[in-house]
Amino acid sequence: MDHMREPISVEIERYLRTGDADPLYRAWPGDIIERGQRACRELREALGSDVKRLAGGRTHASMPTGDMVALTRRKVTPMVNGFFPRTERDAVLAVLERSVLFVTSDNINAIILEHDSISTVWTVANLYLESLGGPLLGDEAEPIVGLNEHMTSYVSPAYFHEDNLFADFIVHEAAHVFHNCKRRTIGLPEKRRREWLLDIAFGKRETFAYSCEAYSRILECADGPADRRRLADEFAANVRISDVHADSAEVASIVRDAASMRNGWRVILARCAPARPKGRETTTYHLEPAAIPLPST
Repeated sequence: MDHMREPISVEIERYLRTGDADPLYRAWPGDIIERGQRACRELREALGSDVKRLAGGRTHASMPTGDMVALTRRKVTPMVNGFFPRTERDAVLAVLERSVLFVTSDNINAIILEHDSISTVWTVANLYLESLGGPLLGDEAEPIVGLNEHMTSYVSPAYFHEDNLFADFIVHEAAHVFHNCKRRTIGLPEKRRREWLLDIAFGKRETFAYSCEAYSRILECADGPADRRRLADEFAANVRISDVHADSAEVASIVRDAASMRNGWRVILARCAPARPKGRETTTYHLEPAAIPLPST
């Protein structure tokens, strides 16, 4: 028994510090199903305990008491209107308005215990710990304020206290839903070469999300076309993206081009679309969580 417990404790510690776990759970006894069930339960319980320990009585920023669904719908509506024809907007909005989950002290334990992916819950746990201003789980943990996985966007309560004029975590994470969700999943017919809600080049996904985020804020704050261009210039002069998957200069260029057009959303989509070699009918994508790092100062 002691012989079996030692590698289990090592595996648990490795998971807590890195988020990685042996997919076959070989440290646990039993067949693959028994091992998987027991390992996932013990890893989640250990994670919950460690998060509570690291939280150390800290609290995150206050949350408003308003309707979060209505807030999300208001934030994403301009983007949906810009990308989709009128006949498809209601279906897309119905998904996006309920896609955002603010990670708080009230729900973090349930997320840890109930989410399908133990890898994702480790990242969400670090998002939560970052919102508390406390230590993260390990040296490999990145400080983030948002994370998207498939059709769910996990957002920090820091959203309501962000002072960066061009930041909007809700829009950023919702933008990732477009390339993670298939049209047929939400009842829309697939079109020729259109399996996903939007075709975004794999290497441009963060560029797309950052561009949507900044452009949405410009539309929200600007008073007419000239003011949109002024704000786009201000954004370009100050943008510093720490994410290795997006280039600040490219995002600034896209946002400037978008701000000069009547429908800048179509500019963003065109600049981030995959190349289509002749004779190729489809593009293959891979689903993966997408996280927003803390804004650079």
